[in-house]
Amino acid sequence: MAYHGLKIALVVPCYNEEAAIAQVIRGFRNAMPGIDIHVFDNNSTDRTVAVARAENANVNNVPLRGKGNVVRRMFADVEADIFVMVDGDATYDASSVHRLVDKLIDDRLDMVVGCRETPQDEAGAAYRKGHQWGNKMLTQSALMIFGGGFTDMLSGYRAFSRRYAKSFPALSEGFEIETELTVHALELRMPYGEVMTPYGARPEGSESKLSTYRDGWRILKTIFRLFVSERPFSFYGICAALMAVVSILIAIPIIAEYVYTGLVPRFPTAFLSASIMICALLSLMCGLILDNVTRGRHEMKRLSYLSIPLFRKEQ
Repeated sequence: MAYHGLKIALVVPCYNEEAAIAQVIRGFRNAMPGIDIHVFDNNSTDRTVAVARAENANVNNVPLRGKGNVVRRMFADVEADIFVMVDGDATYDASSVHRLVDKLIDDRLDMVVGCRETPQDEAGAAYRKGHQWGNKMLTQSALMIFGGGFTDMLSGYRAFSRRYAKSFPALSEGFEIETELTVHALELRMPYGEVMTPYGARPEGSESKLSTYRDGWRILKTIFRLFVSERPFSFYGICAALMAVVSILIAIPIIAEYVYTGLVPRFPTAFLSASIMICALLSLMCGLILDNVTRGRHEMKRLSYLSIPLFRKEQ
């Protein structure tokens, strides 16, 4: 059964979610009876697969560990007009799926993010203060570099158009995939939106796979990597400016002494200053060259994105 004439697929990445996956499947099936549910198991060691199959969900196994690897397979293997991605830990509100999908359809968007909103009495158990602070810090860091107006960049509850899913390269391997999903939309200037959704605690017996410091560091590295690859002129321009300033500061005493005495007694310092300035110019040239390469890559990605209809019924 289609929803507004469109096939909706729920794609659920999960690892060792035996205690929660049945609740996720039942919740979304009740909220949207026509939704096609696909569970992508990341080599779980518990009964996640058995429970998902008992709930009549389509189950796929992804041997390569990491959420990014799972998302790559989900977008490649599933055929639908709209993809709804949600974590298999039963923390996201299934009844909000209509609002995400309706906003995607009505506003003709490519991505809608379910921003987490935690009730005051569940805030400690559902969304630890350290995670809230880290999410805000990482989100603001990404927005300073890439622009945009996201408020919850790391949410695992999202709806995607077909053309987004089928044009997304998915290069990340782990939890940093949400950062890549966000930057992909910003770099291609895709239309996107946000919907506030309740976010609750995990069911009893379910444990979080997120490591606050390790995964936070990986996300920060991903932001830096994307900064270098997607904004090369800005990155290498900053490096060039810093080296040029250092070179000039080193050279000022030498130039002043030359003006007064006509001599350059400190040749090693003069050579160091000149070498740093040469490195600054090389950095600037690298930025200019890589910026042109990046523009060409963006054009190819944009053309690939535009070659796919927003919804298949438009074909």
